Amino acid sequence: MKRNILEAAKVIRSKNAGPYELTFDIMFKNKDFFETFKSQNIINSALVARLLKIEESNILSLIWFAPANAVKITIKRPIPSGAPGETDIYGAQQHAPLLAIEF
Repeated sequence: MKRNILEAAKVIRSKNAGPYELTFDIMFKNKDFFETFKSQNIINSALVARLLKIEESNILSLIWFAPANAVKITIKRPIPSGAPGETDIYGAQQHAPLLAIEF
């Protein structure tokens, strides 16, 4: 049976990384969850692109950071922060699609 990422992560958030980029942080509850997700490649560029409905080429980085039991994903912002038509100037509400990750 599949399990939801909310069992494994204590923090899932998004924020601006400048006016042209968004960054997503997933911080795991413990080292075991971190190692499971990393070693099994559960979170990868293809999955992130599919969930965020973006081209994989718009993912600038996906970095595993062991000291924090975290993964950081940075993407090109679809619309620059504050530009006409942009609806989340701080980028703080863009992480919701990542809540669908299963393992």
